[in-house]
Amino acid sequence: MLNKQILSTFLVVFMSMSYQVSNAQDNNPGIAKSLGLYVFPTKNQSADQQSTDQMDCYTWAKQQTGVDPMNPPKATAAQVEKGPDGSLLIGGAGGAAAGAAVGAIAGDAGEGAAIGAVLGGLRRKRASMAAKEQQQAANNQAATASDQQQMGDYKKAFTACMQGKGYTVQ
Repeated sequence: MLNKQILSTFLVVFMSMSYQVSNAQDNNPGIAKSLGLYVFPTKNQSADQQSTDQMDCYTWAKQQTGVDPMNPPKATAAQVEKGPDGSLLIGGAGGAAAGAAVGAIAGDAGEGAAIGAVLGGLRRKRASMAAKEQQQAANNQAATASDQQQMGDYKKAFTACMQGKGYTVQ
């Protein structure tokens, strides 16, 4: 009977200790880890102190940069207008002139002009669409670069704060 009491007391104490250790680990918000940073305490700070310091630095870096890594800003790319731009008509006019010249040599300038207008219009329209797609891709790339720059600024501020509190940050 006494052995059962000792065993049950031991189990309760052991379970309580393991819960406290795991609970302390769960309370660490892991801000640095979510940023892809590794933080090492150089002044023997406790896990609780490191957690507190990370939260302080999270808040400070957010105030300094205006960036919240838990709710990051998303730069939106400027949209390129996809409506009619007249390229079909302009290309058609140029194609008609070229087609008329070729058609005149072949003996039917009217038919040559009609064929030239269609081909010239389509060619110019395709070129216009390709240019718009390239511009949209450049806009998207600029927006992504802006997002990365903002997060880079935040990481620098967070790192500076943590280093000031006695941590090595990689």
